[in-house]
Amino acid sequence: MNTRKWIGICGGLAIWWAGAHAQAPASLKVESLSSPAGANSSVPQMTVQGDRVVLSWVERQGTKSTLKFAERTASGWSAPMTVISSEHLMVNSADVPSVRAMPDGSFAAHWMQDNGPDPEAYDLRVAWSADGKSWSAAVAPNRDKTTSQHGFATLFPIADGGTGLIWLDGRATHGDEGDMQLRAAMFDKAHKALSDSLVDSRVCECCPTSVATTTDGPIAAYRDRSATDIRDINVIRLVAGKWSMPVQVHRDNFKIDACPINGPSIAANGNDVAVAWFTAPNEKQQSFVAFSRDGGKTFGKAIKVEDEGTLGRMQVAFAPDGAAIVGWVEFANEKSTFKVRRIDAAGTRGPSAAVAELSGTRFPRLAVAKNEAALAWTESEKDSSRVKTARIPLR
Repeated sequence: MNTRKWIGICGGLAIWWAGAHAQAPASLKVESLSSPAGANSSVPQMTVQGDRVVLSWVERQGTKSTLKFAERTASGWSAPMTVISSEHLMVNSADVPSVRAMPDGSFAAHWMQDNGPDPEAYDLRVAWSADGKSWSAAVAPNRDKTTSQHGFATLFPIADGGTGLIWLDGRATHGDEGDMQLRAAMFDKAHKALSDSLVDSRVCECCPTSVATTTDGPIAAYRDRSATDIRDINVIRLVAGKWSMPVQVHRDNFKIDACPINGPSIAANGNDVAVAWFTAPNEKQQSFVAFSRDGGKTFGKAIKVEDEGTLGRMQVAFAPDGAAIVGWVEFANEKSTFKVRRIDAAGTRGPSAAVAELSGTRFPRLAVAKNEAALAWTESEKDSSRVKTARIPLR
């Protein structure tokens, strides 16, 4: 037989063998994990700094609400600690407070508090702690004095030991008139306010924001709002202290005259970036994830996330092997379920795994560190609620 022809046949057989016997993506195994949250707890949030995962939540007793947090350890969650307890904390299932570890080992926290009788008007507050036990006096990142919405914020570390924050700001709104803005504030390592700057002058009114850190610095994802009410997902990058022009993740052409209350989630690993989001053009509800290999300057194809139907409320994090672990709320057969699955940049989807059944407007959370995915959500318990947690081992 001709040698070249024989080599070609062997090569073809090798390709066939590899394809026929390639190992399918492994199923994600959800394991129970005792939650540190007490009775009447809700609004979980999880943040990651290196290998440190921090879970925060709010517990309510009478008219007083308490922001608490715990850190993931090898033996479970640490004992809960308190940031603030007040009758003026604003508690909302979509707009939630957070606590995050900072690169120097300290903690930063943000929350919302009432600023008048209007439930749509509230203020942001930020505080810091060296040990998680005693906290600095809270400060407002925004410099306006308007009685308007300041919320849907995300904290992130910046260069030189400082802290950054983006949020949705209603200072230019008056009732149903005016535009919601995306703004950013920067604090130095001594927690001194450096700026309160406009990032985007017209954005969706109540979709949560998300921030990740690439090799080149922070990258933020949010839902934009065009002059014709197209509400697709944008990202912006903080480069040399300046925010870049927005980049659209995918052209969905999602037009709606009201806020869907469904923000994106963003994750980064070096200069690999993943964004997960909900969209509903022509009232067709869909969830997607897309990858970038250049730090968020450009994005690849949109990859479908859900099995049958979706309510969105997306979460995304990078697994150790570079694939994305994506979480969403599946909606099928009149039932909503918190699900997760592994999706790689080539679009290969692993089997989905159900974490918990959800009710109402519950927003689940997902974070990856130390070869595991930590999960959190809120479950109803008779006349109250409780934050529950679970884990998924990742090889």
